[in-house]
Amino acid sequence: MFTGIIEALGTVADARMQGGDLRLRIKTGSLDLADVKLGDSIAVNGVCLTAVELPGDGFWADVSRETLAHTKFEQFRTGDRVNLEKALTPTSRLGGHIVSGHVDGFGTIADKQDDGRSIRFRIKAPQNLARYIAPKGSICVDGVSLTVNAVEGALFELNIVPHTLEETLIKYYSVGQNVNLEVDLIARYLERLLQPSQQGEHSDDRHSSSDDSNSSKAGNLTETFLAQHGFIGRR
Repeated sequence: MFTGIIEALGTVADARMQGGDLRLRIKTGSLDLADVKLGDSIAVNGVCLTAVELPGDGFWADVSRETLAHTKFEQFRTGDRVNLEKALTPTSRLGGHIVSGHVDGFGTIADKQDDGRSIRFRIKAPQNLARYIAPKGSICVDGVSLTVNAVEGALFELNIVPHTLEETLIKYYSVGQNVNLEVDLIARYLERLLQPSQQGEHSDDRHSSSDDSNSSKAGNLTETFLAQHGFIGRR
């Protein structure tokens, strides 16, 4: 697990296809690898990768076809900059939000505008991910934990403050560029919980009650139940 608080900028030192997979070497720059051992996880642009070799100035990792299908990794070229974060330890501060490192897909930078000392971005998400993105909710962009300012269809807006610009590769973004996206885990789990039971036990008279607080006992959550318990606003 990760927090989305970037620890260092690295560079792609080598990216080669091998048997349909990608063999990737990352130079980690100022990232302290003293406590990293083979098999440890490091997030590269928000993607959880396993260190399979540690040459001293970075690490090698293997990227599967599944990961390639959902990220922009196939577009990597030698010299590209990347955001880096080591996996959480029990004593780490959770400065961002809970990030799994399992990227859901990639979006496209649609607009970039100066706003004082900050920069506002609009990013277009894939349609299948847009429903998980909410105003003032969290999203992970290339491994960076960010707050969503506004949402309009599949477009969402971010305001990037000077510190984040300085410490991440976001300052290098340009319109048309693709970025890795990981939506908030809570949104995914809520959707799953609100779906009818996969065993075909849909809500019927046996499960109905004037007190919807018991609806969770039927194996499903309802909007009424969530509102009663403070998870969403009442309608």
